[in-house]
Amino acid sequence: MAVNISISLNPGLYLKDPQQSDLGRRIIKHSILLIEKLGFEQFNFKKLAENMKSTEASIYRYFENKHLLLLYLVSWYWEWLNYMIQIKTFNIEDPRKKLEIILHTFVSISEENPAIDYVNESALHRMVIAEGTKSYHTKGVDEENSKGFFLNYKEMVSTVSDVILEIDPEFPYPHALASNLFEMTNNHFYFADHLPRLTDISDKASQHEELEKMLRFFVSKLLPY
Repeated sequence: MAVNISISLNPGLYLKDPQQSDLGRRIIKHSILLIEKLGFEQFNFKKLAENMKSTEASIYRYFENKHLLLLYLVSWYWEWLNYMIQIKTFNIEDPRKKLEIILHTFVSISEENPAIDYVNESALHRMVIAEGTKSYHTKGVDEENSKGFFLNYKEMVSTVSDVILEIDPEFPYPHALASNLFEMTNNHFYFADHLPRLTDISDKASQHEELEKMLRFFVSKLLPY
């Protein structure tokens, strides 16, 4: 059953909000699957239009270019992750327990989302792992930052850093630790699948469990955990 949730994103990312129409939701759905399949470099609006049996012109009514579409999808993921963290830690008083929930959510977010009919959460998760950094490792990042395009990421990191400061109010690098835990999660998923000599996460059958254990190990060395 689909869940009636609309994720709030910066309107500068799109020309027309794709969440508000059937065609727009189809663009979201098919672009996630196609970018995950082809990779961002090989993806374009012509292929997307063919895949969803529509026209390039219809896609350009929603997004100015494929970079902004990628940034939209990655921002959707950041906002959704932050939403899930807040839901799962609501009414949890022990900040250490909160951080454990956050680490678990980082690792298993694709498994825990309720069904949203226009988002394949597993495919989106794989797409973000493989392609997500391409949305902000760009020459235009400073200009896009000035437009607020990365607020969803910053807010998610702030949510996590606040919990870190609950555990240790004197910890000097809460935002760095929060962002590194998130990036570490995605990097080591990627390394395990493609560059295994760069990680110690080796067993595909227990990949999620191994990665969560690794995150907890690093946290335990930095915080009174």
